[in-house]
Amino acid sequence: MEDVRRRYLELIRGGDLSPALAEAFATVPREIFVADGFHRRDGRRIVPADPDYLPTVYSDDVLVTKLAGDVPVSSSSQPSLMAAMIEALDVRPGMRILEIGAGTGYNAALLASLGAVVTTVDVQDDVAARARSALARAGIAGVRVEAADGYTGGPFERYDRIIVTVGVAGISPHWLDRLEPGGRLIVPVAHGGIHPVLDIRTGPLTATVVCSAGFMSAAGPLSARHPHSHPPVATGLEDLDEVSPARWKPPLDAPAYRGLWFAAAAWHHRVSHASIPGREQSYLAVLDDSGAAGAVVLADGAILASGPESERCAAVGTALSDRWWSLNRPPMTAWRIGFTLTGDPASPIWSPARWTLTPPDGLSPGGSPDDLVSGPPGGLASGPPGGPSSGS
Repeated sequence: MEDVRRRYLELIRGGDLSPALAEAFATVPREIFVADGFHRRDGRRIVPADPDYLPTVYSDDVLVTKLAGDVPVSSSSQPSLMAAMIEALDVRPGMRILEIGAGTGYNAALLASLGAVVTTVDVQDDVAARARSALARAGIAGVRVEAADGYTGGPFERYDRIIVTVGVAGISPHWLDRLEPGGRLIVPVAHGGIHPVLDIRTGPLTATVVCSAGFMSAAGPLSARHPHSHPPVATGLEDLDEVSPARWKPPLDAPAYRGLWFAAAAWHHRVSHASIPGREQSYLAVLDDSGAAGAVVLADGAILASGPESERCAAVGTALSDRWWSLNRPPMTAWRIGFTLTGDPASPIWSPARWTLTPPDGLSPGGSPDDLVSGPPGGLASGPPGGPSSGS
């Protein structure tokens, strides 16, 4: 077991963890929080009697613990993602933390092991009950589990930090009411088809990107469509033809491709992610109004397209890629995000509405000042042509 735990720490962000967080991952027994078994990413059910149970538990992978039909609705998140979010939260002993999305209770246990006093809420009664039981079996003190609506945040109390472990469309005003001055929120907020994790500060409400991520989406007001929403992910775009050959050699690596995707979604309202039959990963896509066809930009700059608006979507994909390249290929962490109150007037949310590109380390990203700011996603803003990256 010691070897399994040692390998586990090496898998989590290459072992690049603060000493306190490394100790938490090394000592909190993840298997107790998935004691009834789980589904792997490929859908296979794993139970404690299986020989690969512990090796899978101590892998850097998501463990799905509840399905609604074939749709995952609760899980233990990927440990490296949990680590990135907890590190960004900047936890200190004695801090009061609100977690939205109890999941298995494992993330709350890690936070408590860092000395925090945690309230974790989940809208699913059975999920909250299992998390409460697992925390008791693991002997974790300092965590209270509430079955409550994540939008309201449960019983009213004040918190130093708020962490959200489910994908949302925006920030609940109720969370801000609970946050102490100088507090911060770590929240995966929808953008172009997935949920990049944002580090959100108050007064005024602004955010920077922590990392890329994909989360199960919340229900209710937290997933409300609004004027700044992008199209849903297109699953299985078919009949794609190559309309533009590869332009970049070598192809963009994963971080660079995520940077292109984030910028494209900041600049255009029809950008999302799409899957292609026969290929494992998802791709940056410019979707037509039907949401079932459009253009896909590959990591080598090639563009595939389908549908009656394929030519227009491909042209937009090319222009977005060129604009990103002309600005010296900014990473997603180079953006600062502003918010506006939107959604259902009876249950509003603060959603991203303005994206400002900030030069890294004081260096100019290239382009003119107008190229560095995007308002609500809409028509493609012009830029200089360029040459040839739920629950816990």
